[in-house]
Amino acid sequence: MVEWFDDLQIGMTFKSGETTVSREDIKRFAAEFDPQPFHLDEEAAEKTIFKGLAASGWHTAAIAMRLAAETRPFGPHPLLGAGVDELRWMKPVRPGDTLHLEGEVVDLVPSQSKPQGVARIRWTAFNQRGEAVYTFNPIAIVPRRPA
Repeated sequence: MVEWFDDLQIGMTFKSGETTVSREDIKRFAAEFDPQPFHLDEEAAEKTIFKGLAASGWHTAAIAMRLAAETRPFGPHPLLGAGVDELRWMKPVRPGDTLHLEGEVVDLVPSQSKPQGVARIRWTAFNQRGEAVYTFNPIAIVPRRPA
């Protein structure tokens, strides 16, 4: 079990559980955080580049964050970040899509002055058809095993 930075290895992989996104979820998130027609109004959404209702990218990011947190890649330690690189939305998330997250450890840098390290996991969210819909590469701060 991964508990400390020292337990991580390049190439280690993680896979989350699944969550299904409902029409109501999409509209509720959009109403509060991203009130644009293609997230709120199905008829208006048909006339956009999305050709139908689509979740806000920030909604997709929030779902991915929850799935990553539930996956617990750092054991009992929280997902403490210093930023995110390579954040991309590849395909719209639609009502009824079921998402899961897969991650791979791509970089590990132990701190020379603090009892921690920086871990980089390249996360990709996939829909039920196996299509990548979102990817992000957070800069995570993970405690080292006490000496």
